[in-house]
Amino acid sequence: MNSLLEPGMFVRNPSQPDWGIGQVQSNIGDKITVNFEHAGKVVIDSTRVELIPVYDP
Repeated sequence: MNSLLEPGMFVRNPSQPDWGIGQVQSNIGDKITVNFEHAGKVVIDSTRVELIPVYDP
């Protein structure tokens, strides 16, 4: 599912619910950069974490 994420989409990290909703900044290779409400900009290794799309933030 991570491969379908595009810049501008909103996501949650199920292993870090306290980070809040994040907006995808980039998705290149196995690295997804997301700007989260309560954690700031985080680079996610998409081989280790499956982000959950949020369609109605």
